[in-house]
Amino acid sequence: MSTASLSKPKIAISACLLGEEVRYNGGHKESRLCSRTLTEYFDFVPLCPEVAIGMGIPREPIRLVGDPEQPEAVGTVDRTINVTRPLAEYGEKMAAELQDLSGYIFMQQSPSCGLERVKVYHDNGAPVNGGGRGIYAQAFCAQHPDLPVEEAGRLNDPVLRENFITRVLAYSAWQQVLAEGLSRRALTEFHSRYKYLLMAHNPLQYKNLGKMLGNMADSDPAELGPRYFSELMAALKKCATRGTHCNVLLHLSGYLKQSLSAEDKQEMQQIIGQYRQGIVPLVVPLTLLKHHFRLHPDPYIAQQVYLQPHPENLSLRNAI
Repeated sequence: MSTASLSKPKIAISACLLGEEVRYNGGHKESRLCSRTLTEYFDFVPLCPEVAIGMGIPREPIRLVGDPEQPEAVGTVDRTINVTRPLAEYGEKMAAELQDLSGYIFMQQSPSCGLERVKVYHDNGAPVNGGGRGIYAQAFCAQHPDLPVEEAGRLNDPVLRENFITRVLAYSAWQQVLAEGLSRRALTEFHSRYKYLLMAHNPLQYKNLGKMLGNMADSDPAELGPRYFSELMAALKKCATRGTHCNVLLHLSGYLKQSLSAEDKQEMQQIIGQYRQGIVPLVVPLTLLKHHFRLHPDPYIAQQVYLQPHPENLSLRNAI
């Protein structure tokens, strides 16, 4: 195992979310999920674009004004303060420097860092319908379109939290593939491991990506790889549902049909049914499946990321 695979995946994060007192009022917005729980599994790179471009602490707050597609970041009191360009340039600079990230957690509602529905105002002070995106976040994300990004507030939702961490670790696994050298074999093996995770998130894209790699004979992996990975990350953005999870659980239990007694099969079906109805969380049928696969190992199933897409101690599947 190379040293790269032993280091924790890197996630950039709005510094205020780690408890750093960098907000306009000298305060912070500590997210305990990030500062206490996720720090065990990820290396955080804290960034505050407003401080980085020279706005002090405390400072006059800024807000977005004008066209929601291309707003300006201006002072709320002194309208001559316009930091649109410095924020955008800092976003481009950090995007170029931070090539080894596997994800980014942004502060919601921030005129520099918010990802969506950030308040935008007309020149007369009235809010624009719909909102926009923070200037820095927009510039950064444009350079890393496949990078898993999420707002801290949305991580309070267990389904969105599990989805984000799954994508971060998939991104990190792909970086490992690139570090070791992209080949047809590496691509095929990567896809093979992600087969059931893809099926749970996006059954249609699961089929399309299989076809894409099925026609690989004439393709250059250096050209096909990034295209494949882009589509994979887009597919994983779609949250898996109880229905798609059940479909995968039934597929996986099919590998045990020669090994299990009639009673064991019935119990398996019953618990998958209870999960479908919302009586038990996903961790229950999965634990039973893993138990049977420990007794009756299958090399193909053993390599499936779906069975353990993130560290067990994060308990991300106990709440979905």
